Amino acid sequence: MKVLILAGGYGTRLGNYTKRIPKPLIKVKNIPLIIYIMNIYKKFGYNDFIVAGGYKYKKLKNFFYSKKNFNVKVVNTGLNTLTGKRIKLLEKYIDTSDFFLTYGDGLANIDIKKLVAFHLSHKKIGTISAVHPPSRFGELKFGRSKNVLNFEEKPQVGNGWINGGFFVLKKTFFKYLDKKNVMLERGPLQKLIKKKQLKVFAHKGAWMCVDTQRDHAALTSKINLFK
Repeated sequence: MKVLILAGGYGTRLGNYTKRIPKPLIKVKNIPLIIYIMNIYKKFGYNDFIVAGGYKYKKLKNFFYSKKNFNVKVVNTGLNTLTGKRIKLLEKYIDTSDFFLTYGDGLANIDIKKLVAFHLSHKKIGTISAVHPPSRFGELKFGRSKNVLNFEEKPQVGNGWINGGFFVLKKTFFKYLDKKNVMLERGPLQKLIKKKQLKVFAHKGAWMCVDTQRDHAALTSKINLFK
């Protein structure tokens, strides 16, 4: 299965860190963030990546030009394109019945083998990985059947599960996308929820994302959790 990585955002909340490079190339202990993400999948035998670039797209493309140990295609999906449309623009590169999708700024010590097994077992269109982070992120609510009941984007308060990325999706998911410039979380995922086609894989291990300079410092101190 191919791994789609969303890596086109501006990363403005990181200030000077992203003035010259895109967020996924920010280094943590001298290694770019996106390499840590790819190594999560590579550890389980998945080494076929499609990177949705946008901001500083050429920096990403040039970076991977000499990385022979990774099979990577960097695609320019536009500077101001939102995540839903970025994914739609990558449809032609997916040639298998299922594929991975994740964000270019999040890490987890997730068991990809168990994630795939769970996804294939329930036969729904999508699987979303849920994690337990700070309440400043969007909150996921799901029932005993593991059907996602609601997705609330960044509530003011809350201490439940949130969207941790690390999706597994059937290729039929592209039917829920069009070329409208929409966020993945606001349109396509809501459609899956209404159709009861989105299941949750609860990851209780480590998870961190890099949204601010403070996040970067925190990840640097805990990076051994993700190696």
